[in-house]
Amino acid sequence: MGHHGPYVWSAYGISLLVLALNLWLPVLARRNYLQDEARRLRREEQK
Repeated sequence: MGHHGPYVWSAYGISLLVLALNLWLPVLARRNYLQDEARRLRREEQK
């Protein structure tokens, strides 16, 4: 890699971070959506 090592490893690191976020953020969004819907249903049942 010569002098390109820092660039290459930072590119790998950033790519892995983006891939991890692409996997994790939808999980968090789904969890939040389900919690919000459960709260909404409980609120509607109390009326």
